Amino acid sequence: MSFILPVRGIMPQFGQECFIAPNATVVGEVTMGDYCSLWFNAVVRGDVNSITIGHHTNIQDGAVIHCTYQKHKTVIGNYVSIAHNAIVHGCTIEDEVLVGMGAVVMDGAIVKKNAIVAAGAIVLQNTVIEEGCIYGGNPAKFIKKVSPEQAEVFLRTANNYVMYKDWFKE
Repeated sequence: MSFILPVRGIMPQFGQECFIAPNATVVGEVTMGDYCSLWFNAVVRGDVNSITIGHHTNIQDGAVIHCTYQKHKTVIGNYVSIAHNAIVHGCTIEDEVLVGMGAVVMDGAIVKKNAIVAAGAIVLQNTVIEEGCIYGGNPAKFIKKVSPEQAEVFLRTANNYVMYKDWFKE
């Protein structure tokens, strides 16, 4: 069974038709929109500040979403995919973004709409990733603009995860 726990009397809130994997953890001041999914071993820890997640967003296996005490909340938009083992910490991720496998997005960073944070990238504190751009490396730097074909992946991936979560209905 999922670990869904209150912190200081604040219980996580979930929209309609969300999937929370049996070993995922969600605690504290977390608000998740409709049709979201939180996959195996993922952690969303709203204990020291708030975490807001839009609709049709997926947090994949082993990902960690956290925030910074009294400083940085975490805001994640709609149709966002946070890939396996990524860390999203005290930052803003706008709509239709892909955060690649093993990537790290640090405090105060802003990832604008239709952007890609490449697998393994380290987005340093207060970095702004511009709309429609791909950033990668350590530290993450501009690589190129997102192509129209790549932009289609945002919605397709988010919609696929809505389908995948439905496979787990009993």
